[in-house]
Amino acid sequence: MNDTTAVNQDQVNKAVWAACDTFRGTVDPSIYKDFVLTMLFLKYISDVHQDKHDELSVQYKGKPELIAAMMESQSFQIPEGATFKALFKARQTPGNGTRIDKALHAIEEANGTKLKGVFQDISFNTDKLGDEKQKNDILRHLLEDFGKDSLDLRPSRVGSLDVIGNAYEFLIKHFAATSGKTAGEFYTPPEVSDLLSILLEPAEGDQICDPACGSGSLLMKCGKQVQARFNGSREYALFGQEAIGSTWSLAKMNMFLHGENNHRIEWGDTIRNPKLRDKEGGLLHFDIVTANPPFSLDKWGHDTAADDTWGRFRRGVPPKTKGDYAFISHMIETLKPKTGRMGVVVPHGVLFRASSEGKIRKQLIDENLLHAVIGLPEKLFFGTGIPAAILIFKKDKRDKQVLFIDASREFKSGKNQNILTEDNLKKIIDTYNARESVDKYAYLATLEEIQENDYNLNIPRYVDTFEEEEEIDLMAVREERLKLQKELDALEDEMAGYLEELGYGS
Repeated sequence: MNDTTAVNQDQVNKAVWAACDTFRGTVDPSIYKDFVLTMLFLKYISDVHQDKHDELSVQYKGKPELIAAMMESQSFQIPEGATFKALFKARQTPGNGTRIDKALHAIEEANGTKLKGVFQDISFNTDKLGDEKQKNDILRHLLEDFGKDSLDLRPSRVGSLDVIGNAYEFLIKHFAATSGKTAGEFYTPPEVSDLLSILLEPAEGDQICDPACGSGSLLMKCGKQVQARFNGSREYALFGQEAIGSTWSLAKMNMFLHGENNHRIEWGDTIRNPKLRDKEGGLLHFDIVTANPPFSLDKWGHDTAADDTWGRFRRGVPPKTKGDYAFISHMIETLKPKTGRMGVVVPHGVLFRASSEGKIRKQLIDENLLHAVIGLPEKLFFGTGIPAAILIFKKDKRDKQVLFIDASREFKSGKNQNILTEDNLKKIIDTYNARESVDKYAYLATLEEIQENDYNLNIPRYVDTFEEEEEIDLMAVREERLKLQKELDALEDEMAGYLEELGYGS
């Protein structure tokens, strides 16, 4: 590979998919996904480490002690023998599973709290991969999938690619498309994360939280917004909680890879056991809270909600089989009283379902917390074709109005999934910021209007997208029909003449 060749995401995805082929037929995708992404992580940090070592070797040629000291001061450490290169070199000999586990443990230990517990949920030395010989062969193939010369993941090759996050999204997307499920994960399209991070306007000093953070991509996009708006500033803190252990590990890896040192990501069920708490046990409060929680989650924790220690369900307990308002209620209660703002992705039923959800929605509106409702196109999300909406809440609103935006009809069609283009996103953002009605697209409603609609937030009640059909001139249509009839009669006469000449006449 020459020095000018860059690695693109397609090449990374190709290697990841080849690694998946190595496991197929042996273990379930929900398990081998973790092996593949962990190996990608090891390969990536090894290449980053090597890139830095090469750079320092040129800079301090002939001074190995200085090079070693400079490497020691870098943001992360890889002990000798724990690099991908070392494991790849030994791949033909027995004990691949043991060697990989030891390497991961050594990396975790060498980096203190940054990677504490990240690899506790995964072991390559497992019977799930078959007997010792089969396991060794599978892991040799896995090392070879990522050991190709063309897959050089040094920073000088990958640029600003979010290698782990993008590969994670690629895998979840393919599992959803091929098996009709998301392997327990919930995949957020990158453009939806972009939209949320822009609308919430993260600022310097903000504490930003995602209580259903997945691999952490939405949190990191909020961080990138701060960097973009404030000259590269890293003066912000990221907080998250994730229920699935292996996905929590990915979030920690992602933070590590992106140098997001000021973060706190907890593992656990946000509704049943919120872990982002202060020293007194109370819920932490944030400037920004944003999430794409699982749609209408069944068995979300209804049985203990009425006696919730933190009073999150004081507006009402959501229904047993739909946890949407459980997440919304939790998020609202973790907003700071003045600066708190929140963006959440929800299924449309949240806008109009009655009963306990209707009561909660009524209180949120009466408290003047709801700022905007944005309808998104259908088929944006893998695993579900239903359209979703974004709800924006603010603790310190300047007006008593709610902006409704119907962005459901403007998107780029895809084979399996629709996409929001840059122009689509810009229109939503510009309309949101202008906070004015736009014919057939947006409507700024008063609280009184919403109350008159019985607190129903269904977007078509506010944004009239009805297009009047052009009036039909019946006389013009009749004239056109007569003209065509004459032409058809002439053709029939001509055809009859041809048939007679050929001897087919009557």
